[in-house]
Amino acid sequence: MKQVVTNRINAIDRDIRHEGMTADWSEQASERENDEVLESLGNSSELELLKINYALKRIDDGSYFQCDECGADIPPARLELLPFTAHCVDCAEKIEG
Repeated sequence: MKQVVTNRINAIDRDIRHEGMTADWSEQASERENDEVLESLGNSSELELLKINYALKRIDDGSYFQCDECGADIPPARLELLPFTAHCVDCAEKIEG
């Protein structure tokens, strides 16, 4: 998962830098239209990578299965669905609330 997100970030960075951009001004304008969308995707991917790295740290220190807020066990089904979550359902609802 970490490698997939890292590859996505790298691809977005290349696209934003417009590597291999054509010399035609009208085509360049068209190529740049998607920069805001790419930036948003890049920001989301960066956040996802931070969460993945934090989950890996929690695995290493033995706290992966416990909620960061209340210390309760995070249900295995939740971790299967969101492997980088750090909160049980109740705490996640309060935080997002």
